[in-house]
Amino acid sequence: MLKDWIKLGREKGASDLLLESGTPLVFRIRGELIPIGEKISSDLLLDVARELLNSNQWDEFLVQQSADLSRTISGARCRVNVFQTIRGIGMAVRILTSFKNNLNDCNLHPDLQRLIQSKTGLIILSGPTGSGKSTTLAALLEEINNTHRRQIIAIESPVEYFFANQKSYIRQREIPTHSPSFEQAITDSMRENPDVLVIGEMRTPEVMRLTLNAAETGHLVLATMHSSTCSEAISRICMSFPSDLQGSIRGQLADCLVGVVCQRLEYLPQVQLQVPLCEVLLANSAAKSNIRAGQLGQLSSVIQTGGEDGMWSFDRYHRWIDQKKTWVRPSQAVPIDERESISLDRPALSKTPSGAQRTTDSGTKLTQQSHRTAALSKKKPRDSSGQLEISHDEVDDDLEALGRRLLKDEGE
Repeated sequence: MLKDWIKLGREKGASDLLLESGTPLVFRIRGELIPIGEKISSDLLLDVARELLNSNQWDEFLVQQSADLSRTISGARCRVNVFQTIRGIGMAVRILTSFKNNLNDCNLHPDLQRLIQSKTGLIILSGPTGSGKSTTLAALLEEINNTHRRQIIAIESPVEYFFANQKSYIRQREIPTHSPSFEQAITDSMRENPDVLVIGEMRTPEVMRLTLNAAETGHLVLATMHSSTCSEAISRICMSFPSDLQGSIRGQLADCLVGVVCQRLEYLPQVQLQVPLCEVLLANSAAKSNIRAGQLGQLSSVIQTGGEDGMWSFDRYHRWIDQKKTWVRPSQAVPIDERESISLDRPALSKTPSGAQRTTDSGTKLTQQSHRTAALSKKKPRDSSGQLEISHDEVDDDLEALGRRLLKDEGE
């Protein structure tokens, strides 16, 4: 049932699907909430949630009353939050429209490539919820993946995009599936020989501290956070620490900052498309001196006068959007191929392959899968671009064994 709803949402160009017991399907289309169809029964939505969550996630949901996960559903990568409401089960599904897109495919300005030319330092991607930060982050990673040989460690909760290695080697870890916390995963990553470290979101002072330390020790770090402007993003980091530490934090930021991108989504009625509207701060000498001195209110002036350095105010960026003639629509972007989607659950967890039926007992507990997915064959077919084709049914439960077999196939 969820597959049909996602398919309908993709056909209508929806960015989100909102579900709750006793209400109809609600799609967010070009920023507006559009109800469609009849009311959904609580029993139906409960069955959808049980099919979506594996046994461990369902147990956690019963305790926490919410669960986050990512899945490839009907050819679209989806970020899903399942939660309990006064009416019963609720879901918020973000439908991610693209998978392997670079900056151009995401309708972003090519100047953002300047950010990833640095080999060390901190890049912050900020914006309000639902502004496309994760998509911009994925686009920057694809730019690195296609142009540089780097070891990339990506720490996310949940993993939203699966990346295929091109020139770079991307190791994706999901919290809490592969590590109990961001703090532990960042600490571990320092022993995993990364060139680039990706932090899904800086939420706590400890994560911010570890992120700054990683950026200072010779790594390029990309991280996201919530803010409405670039200066607010810097201020939020500094204000997250006690007052006696804020001076040293500003000094760390001034030393390691590469740039800040703050973005919003804007609907263009003339082309019927939502595009990112960005503010870009690059760490030139003026920006660093203002950060070190705590004069964060002056950063907006630095952005206004830093056009020659590659900085963009919202107004200047909007003028560029007005002048831009060609746009990439989601249907023109590279689609998600379900064959490339690999389950990120622990090997010990029960998994349901795409299309398989999951049964329940008296309506209260899920039954474990009675079989394991098929092992990889010795030689895999390749698509027209030379990439290995991997289907859900061919994915081995043991991800380490999967990696070894893929390396063996590449060697042959």
